[in-house]
Formats: sequence, structure tokens, C-alpha cells
Amino acid sequence: MSADENEKLMRVAFDALSRGDAEPFVGLLADDVNWTITGSTAWSGTYRGKAAVMEDLLGPVFAKFSTQMRITASRLTVENDIVVVEARGDAMTTSGLRYDNTYCFVCRLDDGRICEITEYMDTDLVRRVLGEK
Repeated sequence: MSADENEKLMRVAFDALSRGDAEPFVGLLADDVNWTITGSTAWSGTYRGKAAVMEDLLGPVFAKFSTQMRITASRLTVENDIVVVEARGDAMTTSGLRYDNTYCFVCRLDDGRICEITEYMDTDLVRRVLGEK
């Protein structure tokens, strides 16, 4: 797919995420996606495969929230199959703490699917607010 097509796919997905709808984004994940969370938190590491992403990352993270997580993109930068998304999260945890992280997602797409994500964020906020899995 072209860079323009990749950008459009990611814009649609992040527009939905900004409304708390994760389905379009999750629908873009390839079955063999590799999602790497940087840092040294309990959540850091590489989640291999869509099933692992859903069961070991997204499911446990979303269970920590009392509100829908909204992630709003402020900038997308595209170069061929790479889409870099700068974004801001907005959620309340079940413990009553705000989880408003700042993100940079470096995504590689292949044939309209996200096959790699490297996620950079405020790991101190992750540690303080999300804690252990």
C-alpha cells in the first residue's frame, strides 16, 4: 500500500480511538504483530502475535480503567510503510487516578495491517498509576 493509504488507515483508527472506540485500531493489527513497550516497567517487553497483545497487554491494561481509554493523535508522520503517531491518552483508573499518558507509536504496516509497533511513553506514570499487571 502507498504511504497515503497507510496514513488514511491510521487516521481513521486514531479518530476512533479519540472517541474511545478501539475496534478499528485492533482490526488493523496483523495476526503476527509484534508490539514492543519500551522501558523497564512490568508492562515493558515485546508482545508477539495479536492473541498475546489482546490477552497479555490490552485486556489487562483496559481492566485497570473505569472509563474508556481515549487516545488522541496530535501528529502523524508517514514514510512509506512507517507511520509515527504522537498522541495523548485520557482515562481514569479503577483506583481513581488519572492515566493521561503521552505516546509516540512507531508503526510498520504491511498490506494494510500493523505488523510492528514500538511504543514510547512516560514509563514513570505507568509504574506509578498502573503498577503491576
